[in-house]
Amino acid sequence: MSGPARDDLLAEAIRLREQGQHEKARQQLLFLAAAHPADAEVAYQTAWIHDVLGLEAEAVPFYEAGLRGALSPQDRHGALLGLGSTYRVLGRYEKAVSTFRLGLREFPGDGALQTFLSMALFNTDEHHEAMRLLLKLLAATSEDPGVRRYRGAIEHYAEDLNETV
Repeated sequence: MSGPARDDLLAEAIRLREQGQHEKARQQLLFLAAAHPADAEVAYQTAWIHDVLGLEAEAVPFYEAGLRGALSPQDRHGALLGLGSTYRVLGRYEKAVSTFRLGLREFPGDGALQTFLSMALFNTDEHHEAMRLLLKLLAATSEDPGVRRYRGAIEHYAEDLNETV
């Protein structure tokens, strides 16, 4: 199976996922993954559907395969976020931290990656860094008037929550 057939089947599988027909999408993606084992986009989409179905352990090798190949920046971002989150859910916290850190090197300042990294840092008992990340993100992105009013103080204390006078 090549070109147009692969493209049509992949588009159909994505459409099935978006329509909530997850098991049908999974079956089609597993078929495509077997037919195209080196296809990064197919691997990523196959990982995604496994995550949607709560089959995180089965998603991991597909995420890893997708990340070894050529993905669009949007799909690479999604794969890094998905793999890191999946590692965290599976209790593989150190791998989650390293995956999110890689994601932030490639997508600096990304709020979703920062948020999920902070959760993984919490799981690895790196509470200060987790809080620092979340407070800085909150200060930078919140539209809450109170947070905006105290943005400078929040950013300052985020650097050292133990600071006293």
